[in-house]
Parts: sequence; C-alpha cells; structure tokens
Amino acid sequence: MYRVLLLGAGKIGRMITRLLSDTGDYQLLVTDTNEAALKRLEGWDRVETRSIDAEDAGELADAMKGCDACISALSFYYNPLVAQTALKCGVSYFDLTEDVATTRRVRECADAAKAGQVFMPQCGLAPGFISIVANHLCSHFDKLDAVRMRVGALSKFPTGQLKYNLTWSTDGLINEYCNPCEAIHDGKPIEVLALEGLEQFSLDGVRYEAFNTSGGLGTLCQTLEGNVRELNYKTIRYMGHRDLAVLLVRELDLGQRREIFKDILEHALPITFQDVVVTFCTVTGWQNGQFVQITDARKIYHQSIDGENWSGIQITTAAGVCAVLDLFTAGKLPSQGFLRQEQVRFEDFMDNRFGKLYVSDISAASNAHNHSLANVNT
Repeated sequence: MYRVLLLGAGKIGRMITRLLSDTGDYQLLVTDTNEAALKRLEGWDRVETRSIDAEDAGELADAMKGCDACISALSFYYNPLVAQTALKCGVSYFDLTEDVATTRRVRECADAAKAGQVFMPQCGLAPGFISIVANHLCSHFDKLDAVRMRVGALSKFPTGQLKYNLTWSTDGLINEYCNPCEAIHDGKPIEVLALEGLEQFSLDGVRYEAFNTSGGLGTLCQTLEGNVRELNYKTIRYMGHRDLAVLLVRELDLGQRREIFKDILEHALPITFQDVVVTFCTVTGWQNGQFVQITDARKIYHQSIDGENWSGIQITTAAGVCAVLDLFTAGKLPSQGFLRQEQVRFEDFMDNRFGKLYVSDISAASNAHNHSLANVNT
C-alpha cells in the first residue's frame, strides 16, 4: 500500500484524506497543529493522525519516515522547508501552492532529486487543472495565437457588496490579489499588476467579471514562451467585486498590511460550502490555415460524497492533487525531478477516478470531451 504524509487537515486536507483513504490503495499519516481538525479524522479507515510543527525540520523528517510521498496542504510559506526535508528523506513531493516564489524554491530542490523522486507543485485547481486543460487545447493547433485562462470559486448564493464568501485559503486569496502576475504579451514574458485587466463575459446565462491575479498560470509561461503571442490568467468574480477589491488593497493600503487584511476578511466574510467553481479556457490559433477558437468551460458545484457535503473548491482542489498522485503511482508521469502540470495528459486526468470529479454538464456542451461521472472509488 502506498504511504502518504499529508500536511494539513483543514478544508482541503480533509477532502484529500477522504478521497485517498476511500480507495483502499493509500495509507495516510495526516498532520496538523490543530487538534480539533485531527480529531475529526478519528475512526477513518487507513488514516493515522499526528500533531507536528511544520516549521520544525526534525519533526517533518520524523513524520516522513516510511512514507513514499508527501502532500502539502499547508499555506504556501511552509512549503520551501517541507520540500527541502522531502529531498533529504527521499520522499516525492506534491503541493497546492499558487505562490510563484515558493514554486521556484521547490524547483531548486527538484534539481537534486533522487531516482524515483519527483517534485510537483501547483497541483490544485489554478494552478493545476487549468494548466492541464490549456495545454491540451493548445495541442490541437498548428500555430498558437492566444491562451486565456479564467477560473473562479464563487458562492452559489452571493450576498453583500463583495458578492464573495471565503471558500479556501485566505493567505492564498491575498497573495493572488497583491502579488505581480506573470503573462506573455506580444510574445514576450512580462509581469502585470494584480486587479488590472478587467473584463466581462457571460457563461451559461450568468454575467461575470475577470481580472489579473497572481499564480494561476503555473509554469505555462516557461512552457509556451516563444510559441504564443498572448497568454494570461484572470480570476472570475461576480460583477462589481473588482472595484471593491481595489479599494481594499490599494486605496486602504491593505495590500501592504496583509495580516490586518486577513483579519478583516476572516472576521467579515462567512465561509460557505454552497459554492460553484467556474473554469473558462479559450485558445485561438491556426488549424490547416484557418484561424480557429476552441473553448473548454466547466461549472463544478458542491456535492455530497460519502454522505457528507463538500464544497466545489474542496472537491476540485483535492481531486487535482489526488489525480496526479494516482497517475504518478501508476507510472503515467516521469519518475524523477520537477514535474509541470502540463506534463499530465488531459485524457489520463479525465479518465482517472479523481479527475472524473471535474466533469460537468456545461463541459459536455462546450467541448467534445464528454466523460460519464463515475463514483470516485471506481
């Protein structure tokens, strides 16, 4: 049985635990400093729990003993030490980070990876699945023009002026709204400001806005540089959200006072598990001399799995990392070094027992990749 160390028993960590443990193929050691979060996992089959300090290299190394892989579901700033410890312990490493600087640190570790050891950051939704989709669409073209990736985790029943609820990491959200954003413009890699590039679009009869945010491209800038004129990533929100985000981040200067910003958001915005994840990826280019556009659009809603209600962002983020771990253990990914999300074949991902959670009615209507939704345990 494949043994996995899972760091973090929060909203996403709990979902990862459920998906992996239910297969019967994985034995998990789940760690956290939050005893209440660990207690909620008591009695789950093939799951052990332990309280450790993720900032203590010795405790991390001790937890990694006997493990084949480590998944970090922690906030991004823990991950450099986790990756360094995984390297020393000979354990393969996977994470969910959107932070660009953290990914660079992980890549440095990958340069010294042992045989059979991989380092694969950015394994969630965006970055993660959206990069797999984008690269798949790109493969249909003789020559690329533009790749536009749009993703949002939204409340199904928005209220308030921001029309937003907390559905995932507050640290990650603030990172996205405050840090520089990678892009390619006129064929050259550039950085653009977060919260700029406002646009509006409709999907399935609903009006949305989208704007630049940091981290969602993953490694696609490096992969597609020299082969595409335009490449960008934007976060989807309900109309009117962006202007209020600018007020908070820039005019009230909370982008420079992130701990205060975090406290305000977590105090004022309720968490919701009734959400919808929207992905919208459009690629233009030339096929047989014709200028063509191909789009992949999806809406993944919260749903019940094993009698428990899970949010769309929990499902999509956890399914992303579980699917790539599954593919790695099955020998469908390279077995050493740094792995990019775009190295995952879209067909392999969607045929995977976890990847099937990304199937939606709108995705079947928007493209030819129509997969039947199967039980995650099949």
